[in-house]
Amino acid sequence: MSSRTHIIDNALGAIGETPLIRLDRIAAQEGLQCNLLGKLEYTSVGGSVKDRIAKRMVEKAEEEGKLIPGKSVVIEPTSGNTGIGLALACAVKGYSVIITMPNKMSLEKEAALRALGAEVVRTPTEAAWDSPESHIGVALRLQREIPGGIILDQYRNINNPLAHELTTGPEIVNAVVATPSTPTKPSSGKVDVFVAGAGTGGTITGISRAIKKTHNPDAIVVGVDPKGSVLAVPASMNEEDSGTMYIVEGIGYDFVPDVLDRADVDTWLKTGDEESFEAVRKLMRVEGLLVGGSSGSALSGALRWLKSEPGKRIAQTKSANVVVLLPDGIRNYMSKPWFLKMALEAEPTPLASTISSILKKSSSEVRTDSEKLANGIAERTEPGLPARPNTPDEVAH
Repeated sequence: MSSRTHIIDNALGAIGETPLIRLDRIAAQEGLQCNLLGKLEYTSVGGSVKDRIAKRMVEKAEEEGKLIPGKSVVIEPTSGNTGIGLALACAVKGYSVIITMPNKMSLEKEAALRALGAEVVRTPTEAAWDSPESHIGVALRLQREIPGGIILDQYRNINNPLAHELTTGPEIVNAVVATPSTPTKPSSGKVDVFVAGAGTGGTITGISRAIKKTHNPDAIVVGVDPKGSVLAVPASMNEEDSGTMYIVEGIGYDFVPDVLDRADVDTWLKTGDEESFEAVRKLMRVEGLLVGGSSGSALSGALRWLKSEPGKRIAQTKSANVVVLLPDGIRNYMSKPWFLKMALEAEPTPLASTISSILKKSSSEVRTDSEKLANGIAERTEPGLPARPNTPDEVAH
């Protein structure tokens, strides 16, 4: 029985079982004949695809005796979503949590982590992954010096890809198989193409295995890697933008995590921030889906691949099913300049002039300077500033 249709015992039971949604309006705009489908992970209880690995890593560590109630302190280096999933799981199970996170990650992620009871340590975004100052290096130091400290390590933990091989992948397959082919919505009855961004790589590795091992060995798996990251193959794809800083969060790395098996990915694409955020806007305005930046990367990569020579045949096949993973929602990014600009400086709709004429007020009289607003938020929330009031006077004010 689905956890969505009966009373569940705690929040961990509301992880996963996310919907697979038709993106028909975008497909029509792009001239696609195939079924373009989005796996909507922000409907999971913690708000992202990373809830799945957090739950599995914690539960398996308990089964193996690595997590001891009342003694263990979970420490994890993360870009944020895995930390939120872990903080949620540990809140339910009663473990203390420390999350180390690069400075570039959003204020909302830190706020969500602290709300769940986690301690958050920010680290320099520019620090190399193997530097003592990086989020990984700081986590290792804390683990060495804090009694009971344990790093579950999403970068090496086999339960990362396994969570997706055993849950996310089968959910996608089951939804496609269970949806009948009709004259108006024909279906091949299988997953023909799967597209996802890669961070740790556990998601794309696990889902690829779930699809290819027992469902459709001929499925094409497309990996999306941001410009400035080094995950794509061949390695020459990463050379042009080597070292470039990118804004999109949650995907890409300056090293290749152990849980990413690039043999499970058939082809790679590099994406830039601008096209990713434009795809986010499209998902919001056209499909009504409040997704985050990495969802835009996945969609922009999918659309580009479908217009390439290898992808054109699939794009024009009415029964082909192309699934795009949408990892999280906009909740974690609403103070980021890219989103504020998109939301507050969008072109006026045709209704704007009608409203203006009715209210006898120029639409230009009241404006929000999104750049000033974003800068103000950044100044007030700069990493390193006290996270909580420290004195009675500060508390009072």
